Amino acid sequence: MQAHPPSDLFLRACRGEPVERTPVWIMRQAGRYLPEYLAVREQRSFWEMCTIPEVTTEVTLQPIRRLGVDAAILFSDILVPLAAAGIEVDFTPAPVIRNPVRSAADIEALRPVEGSPLLGKVQAAVRMLRRELAGTVPLIGFAGAPFTLATYAVCGGGSKNQSEFRAMLFGNRAAAHRLLERMTEAVIASLSGQIEAGAQAVQLFDSWAGILGGEDYEEFALPHARRVLEQVERPGVPRIYFAPGAATHLDRMRSLPAEVIGIDWRIPLDRARRALEDRFAVQGNLDPGVLLGSPETIAEKTRAILEQARGAKGHVMNLGHGILPQTPVENAVAFVEAVRRRGEAHE
Repeated sequence: MQAHPPSDLFLRACRGEPVERTPVWIMRQAGRYLPEYLAVREQRSFWEMCTIPEVTTEVTLQPIRRLGVDAAILFSDILVPLAAAGIEVDFTPAPVIRNPVRSAADIEALRPVEGSPLLGKVQAAVRMLRRELAGTVPLIGFAGAPFTLATYAVCGGGSKNQSEFRAMLFGNRAAAHRLLERMTEAVIASLSGQIEAGAQAVQLFDSWAGILGGEDYEEFALPHARRVLEQVERPGVPRIYFAPGAATHLDRMRSLPAEVIGIDWRIPLDRARRALEDRFAVQGNLDPGVLLGSPETIAEKTRAILEQARGAKGHVMNLGHGILPQTPVENAVAFVEAVRRRGEAHE
């Protein structure tokens, strides 16, 4: 196999190129399970951590130093574009939106985010991180998908059944589509800015797409995610689409212009690959709860997923969702080490 720098491992796997071992990173790897993160959090609000480039940079780098993962992901929040559009976002610690979008007038009052000072701070953090990383591992940028951002914007934060947004979807389709268009424009601006600042891959989180039935997913979520992914295509920059809880839509995801599809832990990786017809590299999909168990269980479950990935177009090992705050740091380290020991090359 041709020699490559280790820093290319994640990007090569995303592109479906041969790798000497499976790369690994962890969603929410910069977060509440790390004592060094909690030390910063005692001094700064969550919003400050997302919007002060020096603080964002420090928190993003913490898991690289501690875990030895193969990629860094920008520390930020999917709701940053909403704040850039004039929506009042707070964290208590869960996200709360003070002025939810409920009417056509609310939708039209949203500000364009292109050139937003808030997004400029995110871009400054990306540039700073590229300098600090100095090519050791690639940097992933990210954003929430339009459907997911619209859900938060209308519901006013997290919601058990998203009833407010579903009322708009099925009671005022024109307003729903207009809001989704505005969210699409905001996400394109956010991700494009991150790429221009130096992000080497981007992940689109469609966290609420799983609430939709098949035809409604095709109407309200899929086309807007597709437009974002089309508009942020850049040479050499892999695009990852991740919709947890939406395994029933994997066959529909085959139409997306992405290099990688993220898989949650609720579906076996080999079954997901079949649904995707192995057209994409796949990312995932260890149950985050496994990291609350023993190192032996972590290694056993990790090996099983690596075996299910054998022969895939490409595989990036990850959890099937974000790491849980209760996770012992030594278990996160054990997970990364298990991948490094057992990762098989994709020829």
